[in-house]
Amino acid sequence: MNRELRVVQYGCGKMGKFLMRYAAEKGAQIVGAYDMNPSVIGIDVGEIYGGKNIGVLVQNAEHFEAELKITKPDCVVVATRSLLKDVKEVLMTCARNGINVVTTCDEALYPWNSSPKLVAEIDEIAKENNCTITGAGFPDLSYCHLVAATAGSAHKITKITGSASYNVEDYGIALAEHHGAGYSAEKFDDEIASVDRLSVEDRQILIDKGEFKPIPMWNANGWLCSKLGLTVKSQIQRCEPIFYDGDLNSKTLNRVIPKGEVCGMRSVAITETEEGITLETESIGKVYAEGEADTNNWVIYGEPDIYVSNSNIKNTEMICALMVSRIVDVVNGPAGFVTSDKMGPAKYYVKPMNEYCNFNK
Repeated sequence: MNRELRVVQYGCGKMGKFLMRYAAEKGAQIVGAYDMNPSVIGIDVGEIYGGKNIGVLVQNAEHFEAELKITKPDCVVVATRSLLKDVKEVLMTCARNGINVVTTCDEALYPWNSSPKLVAEIDEIAKENNCTITGAGFPDLSYCHLVAATAGSAHKITKITGSASYNVEDYGIALAEHHGAGYSAEKFDDEIASVDRLSVEDRQILIDKGEFKPIPMWNANGWLCSKLGLTVKSQIQRCEPIFYDGDLNSKTLNRVIPKGEVCGMRSVAITETEEGITLETESIGKVYAEGEADTNNWVIYGEPDIYVSNSNIKNTEMICALMVSRIVDVVNGPAGFVTSDKMGPAKYYVKPMNEYCNFNK
């Protein structure tokens, strides 16, 4: 199409800086940016991402809906919280106004198995107003599409295991808190680990109420089962605090995490399926000590055993590049809350993104 692709950024923290620059460099016009942090409000978007001033200032998020009617973006990129309930209002606002959304929210990768009523509510409004909403990021590729595509090389599968680690310092305070960084052992147990001890019935009550706190692999396992056509028989998760034998400086928390406080979380999701394939996956998110690096390792057991591994991962950059690529998918996509198992892998666009967009869907 000849006209420019109009994008609004919601959340201008660590991820937002990359997201706005990548979108601009791929030909998008940044027409608005919003945050709750007073330190960035009033600053030109170009200054935030290290480019030239473009005349668009970061505004307080309380003005978001009113400004949507003026800026009329093709897509809003939401990079704030990790749980669907925490981004519900911004997603609903966009859905009511017929605006497409792609979000970094971890749970939005596949919320049908963790907040089904909430995602169904958003899905209904998005369909009524002909817009597409999806969640994307590093799991979209490395926990999901990469593993699902590799599974096509197996004659038989009996089990899939995965292990990924990442530095919560790279993603802002919301993710750090979601992983218990800076918590006491008692607070971690009370607010995070206690959910693991619930009965299946009590956990389902939380899921139905939209109050369950899924770990990243809970949603990734659901995504993989959907993509591979597996029927979930049971699923559990387990969260364990991680401690460092010494003090750790956290730039995100803006303080030192002393020895004895939690610096992150190891979380495991185990899914049993009717087809006899087990998924056992773990994510390790913590404040890194010097010398630690991101990892992503998967094994597909069966005939043959297949190993999938990423090294020298640039998590933040990969997440943001993939998110920007997904803008085209939501602009062109079917109406509703459409998880990426219903899409192909994110694509690399050589030309400006607007040239791939159907603005009259």
